[in-house]
Amino acid sequence: MKTYLSFTRSQRAGLLILFAAVVGLQVVIALVEFSPDEIQEDQSWTSLQKEIDSLKAARLTFKPRMYPFNPNFITDYRGHVLGLSVEQIDRLHAFRKEGKFVNSAKAFQQVTGISDSLLATLEPYFKFPDWVQKKAKARDTYMKPPTVKRIDINLADKQELMAVYGIGDKLSDRILDTRAKLGGFVSMEQIREVWGLSDEVIAQLHQRFDVLVPLIPPKINVNRASVAELAKFPYFRYALARKIVTARSMNGDFKSIEDISKVDGFPVEKKEIIAVYLDF
Repeated sequence: MKTYLSFTRSQRAGLLILFAAVVGLQVVIALVEFSPDEIQEDQSWTSLQKEIDSLKAARLTFKPRMYPFNPNFITDYRGHVLGLSVEQIDRLHAFRKEGKFVNSAKAFQQVTGISDSLLATLEPYFKFPDWVQKKAKARDTYMKPPTVKRIDINLADKQELMAVYGIGDKLSDRILDTRAKLGGFVSMEQIREVWGLSDEVIAQLHQRFDVLVPLIPPKINVNRASVAELAKFPYFRYALARKIVTARSMNGDFKSIEDISKVDGFPVEKKEIIAVYLDF
């Protein structure tokens, strides 16, 4: 122990100097007042930090100005700025490597898989070549059916009826004859009463003609008309006319369409249209 704890004369002198230096530094720290330059320097760093924080906040609120662009040529950086994910950008690039182009906003969404909300934000800035827009406009014009000015079926003449594909001389005469017997059509559904008209021709008639002016046709008094007079009405055949007169003589006058529709053989499915032509 004596060997480890004994010091030489030079070692004792070194320890004494070290002790004196430590005590001296402690006295200097306690007694000496430092210059305010260090405080000012700290304050300058604080002001710089505030400026840095304000720049960070401005960066967070900054939104780059959008310009029209062709979505076929979006780079990785541009796609990131626009809000596309890495996978969505890669899908677009893979599509373009095949030599293909997106020519509409819908096609861009199908290729990339972006959401509807993001598409709604980007679509106003999509700019496709002029030939794409002209082609789309021409396609829409081609697909849009031409507007046809409708004609009142009760005012149509033979030539206007024959202008419909599938209607010739005889069919046009039948339509006009049926219209004359009824005193005018009250509904386009009555066109089906004309014998010989196919469903395709009837559909074309509906496109070109309509009852544009409400019609008040001459009415038949079912309580006064004879069998012969009732039989002239296109919806009543002779057998039904006889049954109507027989029921009237046995049960008294008809009060409404509901009463006469109870007669055997009455076309109930056409009751609403027939009622327009009858008087009680």
